[in-house]
Amino acid sequence: MASFRFIHAADLHLDSPFIGLRGLDGGMRSFIQDSTFRALEQLVRLAVSRQVDFMVISGDIYDSSNISLRAQLRFLDAMEFLAQEEIAVYVIHGNHDPLDSTKLAVKLPPNVHVFGAEPSRVTAVRRSDKREVAQITGMSYPTSKVTDNIALTYPQATRELYHIGLLHANVDGDAQHETYAPCTRKDLSLAGYHYWALGHIHTRRMLQQSPYIVYPGNIQGRHIKETGPKGCYVVDVDEGYNTVLSFHELDSMRWSLVQAPIDGCGSVDEWRQSLERTLGQVAAENREKLSLVRVMITGRGPVHRQLENGYVLDELLSEMRRREAAKAKTQGYGGCVWIEGFALQSGDALDIDRLLAEDSFAGELLRLARNEQSEHRVFAEAGMVSHALAPLMEHAEIRALLERMPAEELLDWLRRAEELTLTLLMQESKRGEGAGI
Repeated sequence: MASFRFIHAADLHLDSPFIGLRGLDGGMRSFIQDSTFRALEQLVRLAVSRQVDFMVISGDIYDSSNISLRAQLRFLDAMEFLAQEEIAVYVIHGNHDPLDSTKLAVKLPPNVHVFGAEPSRVTAVRRSDKREVAQITGMSYPTSKVTDNIALTYPQATRELYHIGLLHANVDGDAQHETYAPCTRKDLSLAGYHYWALGHIHTRRMLQQSPYIVYPGNIQGRHIKETGPKGCYVVDVDEGYNTVLSFHELDSMRWSLVQAPIDGCGSVDEWRQSLERTLGQVAAENREKLSLVRVMITGRGPVHRQLENGYVLDELLSEMRRREAAKAKTQGYGGCVWIEGFALQSGDALDIDRLLAEDSFAGELLRLARNEQSEHRVFAEAGMVSHALAPLMEHAEIRALLERMPAEELLDWLRRAEELTLTLLMQESKRGEGAGI
């Protein structure tokens, strides 16, 4: 077999609306909303510069089943550019862009092969000499809800060529993502393929190397749960079927979580200066990208009480955003750091270990709260949280909101309630001690 090179990309989510971001001026909002298109442009440039023989895209090219015209035309432009370079593209559609999506009949160039609603197989060739190098099998979602194990319907590997399977699926039941086309690594291994080019999970993962079972992640992070570098894999296969993967970044803006501890800070301004030094490091590490960060305020100290009031953080957030927006207008977005929000996880200056160990009302309350915060209990019907929320659950709209709430958000509520309660108890205790003197 001849050696060859291909790109494995997935989850382009073109024209993602980036819902939920607040405080953006027009320029910043436009830059963010165009980020998926810039990632697509980088993908095309990479394919040309690395002289790949073909590209596979494992689903969710578009962000919504109601596909925008802008997204379709930008994808068409990218495919036509690759056609000029004689780079073939093999595509499946996923749960966000199934075959029954509302879209215009945009005709893609002949270098693009879109797999239909049943598994089928095509042969890929090397660009330089048109020599057959790989068998590619794939299937697009006919509708947005594919809950069967479609991997079991893929045909077994047959010919003496490298076999690639395109599959948009949740492998081994990742609880962070919807269970579409569920299957196991064993299911995939039994098919006899050399490389499973997966899509659907937005975190880059190599589940297995024999055979390769790979999620490249999405090409551009879209919210704070999609942190870190985003991009695609360039895959080199030699004559002996030996496979080497190299990851390439495509994102022009990057999401990250930043720790901003209050420990040892004597004032809010001292903490602010420490935070600005941290954000300066983020800017230095991402000179060519816009950084969107959530600041996790941690630790214990007297500064917590001032931050807990809220208005200090609101004003600081507004001012720091204003500065970055002004910098972007004069210097561009590379190296800018936009604070998506603050997450207050700090606390007052309390000795938590001592409280947990002591036989007191505060100690018992703290132990109860920590027990409730374990994820397997947070939604338990007999738990304290469910009992406290019971009156609210009688209202249909509130019940719907609570049922959609992620466990981590509810846990954050519990942590804040714990902290506020302990602070009030300690304040009351000190007033009691003062009255007795």
